[in-house]
Amino acid sequence: MSPTPHPLASHHLPSFIPAPGETDVLTVAMAILLVAAVLGVGVLFLRLHTLPERLAHKSHKLQFEIVAVLGLLALFTHIHLFWVAGLLLALIDIPDFTTPLRRIAGALEAMARGPAPHANEPDRIELHPTVSELQSADGETRERKRARSS
Repeated sequence: MSPTPHPLASHHLPSFIPAPGETDVLTVAMAILLVAAVLGVGVLFLRLHTLPERLAHKSHKLQFEIVAVLGLLALFTHIHLFWVAGLLLALIDIPDFTTPLRRIAGALEAMARGPAPHANEPDRIELHPTVSELQSADGETRERKRARSS
């Protein structure tokens, strides 16, 4: 290789053009910048894409699973409406209907079972006792039995 340039070549070449056989620094720098830009844009896209899911997870929303599924649907189908719906669900507080309904159901079950027996508690006065509670087998009332036993 001759160090002299070709006779038809310009005598004033820019500084970024390498000499024959040398490494092209500009091409290597642009390749590194391109890879870094693609990775950076990909990370930014995924961070923005998971924004509704992270919002719902931080605030411990009940609808977290729904928001996560909408995010996956938006990612794989490229339908942006799923992402918008997930973001709206992540920002809105849905009232908790299940806890009061469970408490009501538990109270109704306890009422259906009847009062729990209390071993250490003295006889309670009933506001509306039934006839069977007032009379024993021989027809004597509870008040007379108490008066006789004391």
